[in-house]
Amino acid sequence: MDRSWPRLDGVRRIAVLRPNAVGDFVFALPALHALKRTYPDAELVFIGRAWHRAFLAGRPGPVDRVAEMPALPGVGVPPDAPADAHAIALFIERMRGERFDLALQMFGGGLYSNPFLMQLQARLTVGMRAPDAPALDRWLPYREPINRRLALLEIAGLAGAWPGPLPMPELAVTAIDRAKAAQALPPGAGERLVILQPGATDPRRCWPPERFAALGDMLAAEGAQIAINGAPAEAALVQAVAGGMRHRAVVLSGTPESGGLDLGGLCGLLERAALVVSNDTGPLHLALALGVPSVGIFWLTNLLEGMPLRPSGLWAALSVRTRCPVCGQDNLAQRCAHDVSFVDEVSVDEVAGLARAALAASAA
Repeated sequence: MDRSWPRLDGVRRIAVLRPNAVGDFVFALPALHALKRTYPDAELVFIGRAWHRAFLAGRPGPVDRVAEMPALPGVGVPPDAPADAHAIALFIERMRGERFDLALQMFGGGLYSNPFLMQLQARLTVGMRAPDAPALDRWLPYREPINRRLALLEIAGLAGAWPGPLPMPELAVTAIDRAKAAQALPPGAGERLVILQPGATDPRRCWPPERFAALGDMLAAEGAQIAINGAPAEAALVQAVAGGMRHRAVVLSGTPESGGLDLGGLCGLLERAALVVSNDTGPLHLALALGVPSVGIFWLTNLLEGMPLRPSGLWAALSVRTRCPVCGQDNLAQRCAHDVSFVDEVSVDEVAGLARAALAASAA
């Protein structure tokens, strides 16, 4: 299969389908930048979720506009989720009226997403294809595990886009972001801010909270200001870390109205950080996109999938456990029913050593 595709002429509007979570959006940034660099005069429309629309509104970058799609079974929600057929039909009709020149499927193997993309009737459709998915005009075979950023860049290549120098930061921080961060945590002279991120959507990727607490105490004793961040649903976890520390830590786990941070405010705070220590979750990848030195605690294949294109900013602690400590089932091919940590074999001393190395490198 010839994979050297020329730039398409007369491109005025590009659709990118990727309605998923924060880390997944960050993985797409190199591909989005490549598309915008190749087609600078085209409008890039990101088909995503409500949080994409709120987060990207007014934010400089490769995305010009977000089209918030309704819940579509198999595309952003489970295949058996209820669907509003009328809302889906209206959205497809509206997107078809945009007369896209390029439409890129950047959401999985395409069993559900490829038929949706094809209904937009773009001049050219590209993306990945699992064996059971319909073919787009240009496609690549879908495989796992794989580096997500590189895979999405390869999809952009099917549309004639190839990367030049990756900007740093990859993601713009706005004055509004900085103001929100300052309201939640006023900046101090000479602050040496370390942000701990103890949550993750998959409990198997969560380092135990008592180890985050022990690490926080070590770094606080060495002069760092510790902030513990989490989504509102992770408030109990954040409090467990803070409650397990002897030193004072700033807790940032509520809604913006209760002193927490929205996603933009988190970017404003991450920009000020000397270090982020995190499980493999969205805020870690935001920090890496912003060029913040980061220690990531990874479970095996997640490191391959989430490795940034600039690996010098990441200090990775890796657990190679594959079998559930409760039932013994191998979780590489199929997940068992137990929500236990698969990264608890990573020691506090290992993460502390990586954290000190990252802080020393950023101060050099």
